[in-house]
Amino acid sequence: MKSILITGASSGIGRATALEFLNAGWRVGLLARRAIALNEVAQAHENAIALPCDVTDAQAMQDAFARFIAKAGRLDALFNNAGIFGVSAPIDEVPLDTFDQVVAVNLRGMFIAARLAFGEMRNQTPQGGRIINNGSLSAHVPREGSICYTTTKHAITGMTRTLSLDGRPYDIACGQIDIGNATSEMVVALKEVQPDMQVMDVAHAARSVLHMAQLPADANVQFMTVMATKMPYIGRG
Repeated sequence: MKSILITGASSGIGRATALEFLNAGWRVGLLARRAIALNEVAQAHENAIALPCDVTDAQAMQDAFARFIAKAGRLDALFNNAGIFGVSAPIDEVPLDTFDQVVAVNLRGMFIAARLAFGEMRNQTPQGGRIINNGSLSAHVPREGSICYTTTKHAITGMTRTLSLDGRPYDIACGQIDIGNATSEMVVALKEVQPDMQVMDVAHAARSVLHMAQLPADANVQFMTVMATKMPYIGRG
């Protein structure tokens, strides 16, 4: 049975992706702060393992990875998904502590998860695995008032490229999925203030992650964009 760890698994894209992998027969480690939400999934699916922790806490993450590996035996994939938006405002109205919080979750947290996954995949037998980073359309084209989120998501693109390069000697593939307006809590909140926003079912994003993870070791989706068809992304400007 293949295994995957998913961060931010308590809601939105992370939860939908966890359910998609469980239905496909994978063993799934559920990483997020909200233990109750994780336990709901774990109680309904025997191959789900709830691992409540904060992705910014390096020791807690190391312990969670160790617990999962002890049960799963190996790590085939990581969906590096946890992220927050922060405030919607121009830069001079953004408190520094808000910026620090977004960087801590979206960049430090994803770095910690990737570091732990890379180390496990490099040293396990057989060697190798796959890391899938959740980028965002904001990793390429931002929306107004998204300085914190956009800055971190541009950094994730650099992380993806470097992991792809550094992982080659160890059969570790890395790809990035850039998701536009899937119906997660974050997007639903945005749609409340922008009723004409075009959205898609979060299940389409989840199935796209599963496709990336199921590829054979000699194939990789380096970057994938999946979004609501009529989003003003192509031709913007």
